[in-house]
Amino acid sequence: MSEITSFPPPPTALSILLLGSGGREHALAYKLAQSKRVSKIYVCPGNGGTALMGGKVSNLSIPWGPPPSFSPIIEFAQKENIDLVVPGPEQPLVDGVEGAFKKIGIPVFGPSPAAAMLEGSKSLSKEFMFRHNIPTAQFRSFTSNQYSQAVGYIQSNPFSSGRCVIKASGLAAGKGVLIPETNEEALEALKSVMVDREFGDAGDEVVVEEYLTGPEISVLAFSDGYTIIPMPAAQDHKRIGEGDSGPNTGGMGAYAPAPVATKEVMERVVKESLESTIKGMREDGYPFVGMLFTGFMLTPDGPKVLEYNVRFGDPETQALMLLLDDETDLAEVMLAAVERRLDSVKLGYRDGYAVSVVLASEGYPGKYPKGVPMTINPDMPTGVHVFHAGTAIKDDTGVTDGGRVLAVCASGSTLREAVDLAYAGVDQISWKGKTYRRDIAYRALSSEPTPSSQSAPSGGLTYAAAGVSITAGNDLVEAIKPVVKATRRPGADSNIGGFGGAFDLAACGYEDPILVSGTDGVGTKLRVALDYGKHSTVGIDLVAMSVNDLIVQGAEPLYFLDYYACSKLDVPVATDVITGIAEGCLQAGCALIGGETAEMPGMYHTDDYDLAGFAVGVVERRQLLPSNDIRESDVLIALSSSGPHSNGYSLIRKIVSLSGLSLTDNAPWVRGSQKVGDALLEPTKIYIKSLLPGIKKGLFKGMSHITGGGFTENIPRIFDGDLGVELDLDSYNLPEIWKWLMKTGQVEAKEMVRTFNCGVGMVIVVDKSKVDEALSSLRENGEEGWVIGRVVAGKGVRYTGLERFGQ
Repeated sequence: MSEITSFPPPPTALSILLLGSGGREHALAYKLAQSKRVSKIYVCPGNGGTALMGGKVSNLSIPWGPPPSFSPIIEFAQKENIDLVVPGPEQPLVDGVEGAFKKIGIPVFGPSPAAAMLEGSKSLSKEFMFRHNIPTAQFRSFTSNQYSQAVGYIQSNPFSSGRCVIKASGLAAGKGVLIPETNEEALEALKSVMVDREFGDAGDEVVVEEYLTGPEISVLAFSDGYTIIPMPAAQDHKRIGEGDSGPNTGGMGAYAPAPVATKEVMERVVKESLESTIKGMREDGYPFVGMLFTGFMLTPDGPKVLEYNVRFGDPETQALMLLLDDETDLAEVMLAAVERRLDSVKLGYRDGYAVSVVLASEGYPGKYPKGVPMTINPDMPTGVHVFHAGTAIKDDTGVTDGGRVLAVCASGSTLREAVDLAYAGVDQISWKGKTYRRDIAYRALSSEPTPSSQSAPSGGLTYAAAGVSITAGNDLVEAIKPVVKATRRPGADSNIGGFGGAFDLAACGYEDPILVSGTDGVGTKLRVALDYGKHSTVGIDLVAMSVNDLIVQGAEPLYFLDYYACSKLDVPVATDVITGIAEGCLQAGCALIGGETAEMPGMYHTDDYDLAGFAVGVVERRQLLPSNDIRESDVLIALSSSGPHSNGYSLIRKIVSLSGLSLTDNAPWVRGSQKVGDALLEPTKIYIKSLLPGIKKGLFKGMSHITGGGFTENIPRIFDGDLGVELDLDSYNLPEIWKWLMKTGQVEAKEMVRTFNCGVGMVIVVDKSKVDEALSSLRENGEEGWVIGRVVAGKGVRYTGLERFGQ
């Protein structure tokens, strides 16, 4: 009797060939072996851990390498009817392992050789990002015969941060990135890569890129060339020592999910970067299939791509494998990707967190011994998993066989539980020279709430019991030290964390200096940051509001101090805020020399915090503004604002609320898909570097920083006598946000110009004979100004075009 035709059932006895010998491969083998469809996993060459797994997993001692050395494993795969090849490291993917197996009809979970160049060449990947508008740092690439041009580029100080990063373009085992702190160190780093060949052929091309600030996250995402599905974001710990000190390594531990990777952050990561990457690769003719591992910096301007990797990360993978739930079949997910049907499978995750702590050999990442006997207690705490990396079995004894030896991993309902469990496992392992970090996940842990209690602890009351964490304060100081150090300038050499900051005025070279000071806050813009959960830009606002008040007096900002007050110190949030303050200082060219963090339970509610900033600048006596020669017929030049800056937010928030918009909705005044929260948190523009050259040349007679009070209240501050101004509101197009606020809030034009900056952040008074020279100076220093009015007799501000304003 004939049967109705049906599709053949999927194979249920899959054989998998897993290439590699590290902790990543051990973790992948662990999860793949849980698949009911998998019957055999060969790990080639594997390590001591995979050798001991047994069951479905066995090591395979067949040598392989770049073409034509793939032949032995290809012959083995054909003979054993391998169904799927999973390369662990990046080198075989760049060398073309996908293409080699594709020729014989065996699928590979990994990109083609051309697509693998996203990791194989940092220069290529940066050009790709630029071409497809993927957010990343500014950069330039140089080949080995362009050393002198690269030196000249660094000496030109091309980045606003004043710092750069040197990257060997080729593969360098995760160690080809150098982060100098000064131009002198950058030139030394460049020489070590291009001349001294520290990373060998990987340094044939070098990328010099802008130094970015902010927390880093690693996002590992499955892709079939059309669909991309990210796993929970992780945070890696690259440096060998506690507090992220010492040289870079391949990774000393990781945890996931990273609390800084909020839902809003991940939405931007996927939309702005991951989906654009997959689409761009497809458009360029190189569809990306496999694991796209992208490093991001969460900058004040949003997530920016640091680099791509084209395989699973190590040690992130070890933690992430523990988060995949029992219903997630990793083998099925990989097959779905290579068969271009990734949208047909579901990835599920356990609640809670997972942590990996790497145990390394003594001397790593430098020279280290091998063959050191290890003792691993077989009675590990329940929930602890030990994934081997640089290990081998010698005479039935486990010995070290690499720099990173083991990754001790655990999961828990809270991050603290997972960390404590992992370190309990670390204590069960010993060998001579065992090296590890004791602070994995320290940034996130420092902000975890502690259980409250209404009664005094048996050991007596402590400051922590009162709700103040000295440890969190110390953690914050350690977290911000690198970003604060980046703001140093001549005269500022003190370290953060002391009792104050010192500045050597003699180092500035002024002849007849006058000190100028200013202080300000951010106002209710903070409420937007708190409600939206984005804290990386308000620090820039804080600096901008103070230093812009200095520059209108002709003063160059020298140094800045901040005051951060809260109920309970959330270290990641505070780190974001102060990183933004450091970014603002870099933009202003001043040093962040100190500050005060006040943790005051009962004074503030829940997660609220407040900010104040204090800036000091200097000006030559003869250049102090406003000058005493302002007269009728002088011309007013306007500089655009970057948005509302940091004023008028009480009214702005009320209008947004009455409109029914939420901060996560798309902003109706923005073309594209920018969220309301992101648009309202656009940081205040800092005008220092664009105005100082004109001040030095004596081109400006006076300036007004347009803050709260708009044109009507701020511009008259320039004048002592019976002078005022006439503003031509028809001289520029009112930005869309102001039109929307006027219309939605039914705000009259007269109220607009005496409340908001209305798209103008700075107004400058110049002699009419110097207008062209002043505009040219501004243009040369990054600002496009325009004539907005003139000085007239009679106090106050008169308006032309007020009746048409906003129409």
